[in-house]
Amino acid sequence: MRRALCLLKGLAIGLALVVLGVALLLGYWYVRANTATVEAALGLETWVAVSDGTHNSNTDLIYWKDAFYLVHATSPWHFASSQTRLRVLRSADGHTWERLAELDVPDQDVRDPKFASIGDRLFLYALKNRALTAEPYGTAVASSDDGRAWSPLQDVEPQGWLFWRPKTRDGGTWYAPAYWHEHGRAVLLKSTDGIHWEEVSTIYSGDRADETAIEFMPDGSLLATARLEVSDSIFGHRDAATLVAVASPPYAQWRYARSSVTRLDGPSLFSYQGRVFAVGRAHVGPHGPLTRVGSIFGRKRTALYLVTPDGLVHLSDLPSAGDTSYAGSVIRGDDLYISYYTSRTDRDWPWILGMLLPSEIRMARVPLPQLLELAAGNP
Repeated sequence: MRRALCLLKGLAIGLALVVLGVALLLGYWYVRANTATVEAALGLETWVAVSDGTHNSNTDLIYWKDAFYLVHATSPWHFASSQTRLRVLRSADGHTWERLAELDVPDQDVRDPKFASIGDRLFLYALKNRALTAEPYGTAVASSDDGRAWSPLQDVEPQGWLFWRPKTRDGGTWYAPAYWHEHGRAVLLKSTDGIHWEEVSTIYSGDRADETAIEFMPDGSLLATARLEVSDSIFGHRDAATLVAVASPPYAQWRYARSSVTRLDGPSLFSYQGRVFAVGRAHVGPHGPLTRVGSIFGRKRTALYLVTPDGLVHLSDLPSAGDTSYAGSVIRGDDLYISYYTSRTDRDWPWILGMLLPSEIRMARVPLPQLLELAAGNP
């Protein structure tokens, strides 16, 4: 009897120590100061666009009919919720925003919205999701002629493919990267109307490839980046990376490079004076057994990268932490405007804490000549 009581006492003490340790760790995570590195030479200006106590995420940005249009998801948390809505806002200057519309998928989650201006209409692509985790199963599209009144979201063919941002070089043929809903394959699709799409080529197969973005290069080639998860472990994977792929017209054959600088989640690609850049997620080290690249316990940033056919170069963080990234980018003259989301920027929460707590939508303005100068030091 005495031995049993001693055993129970030991177990109780052990459990109390574990609970105390977890509480101390959570407390440390919550108050840890932010250490994001924003390059002063970048001349970055940043401000809050949306902060309303909900979990705001998954942005995109476009300049259309003489105004900025911003779309973002709003929900109780990072994970799936039937309460998730896509909000469309408009601004003349990128600072003061008017809410125009709210779209949803009844009884389902919806995320990762992407704009495209096709013909004289504004298209909005989004991913439909039923799983608790972010595992969408298909793409839907809506369109509008004024940004305020939208057609209902309708499924996009081919089914099972998850679209990223469509782009065009000639205004007639649109290309969209898409990844398979079960991960592991990314393809290039094309369309002339934004509704009917056909497959052009396979960009990449393997490594749980997903979230694929494209940008045209000066010679007409396409450059693509893809998020290579390698594993679906909550602790990430030591080989997680970014694929960089390049193809010349007609975009049938791709050549590859693999960059371990980051696993570029939520990528937005843009080009300026012949150079390609990306805004996406940085996975901050150190990377131990529980905090490998992609771990929910690791620290994250939204960051700017130079993208070459050989890989990525980190240029600067944006003020960000916790659950963050999924940016939109617009060039106006010699200025770059960026939309993105982030947890509190004065703290350095791990990703999982940011997933559960409110987040805000931020805007940033970057003088492009200064971005080019920064990139020139990283050929």
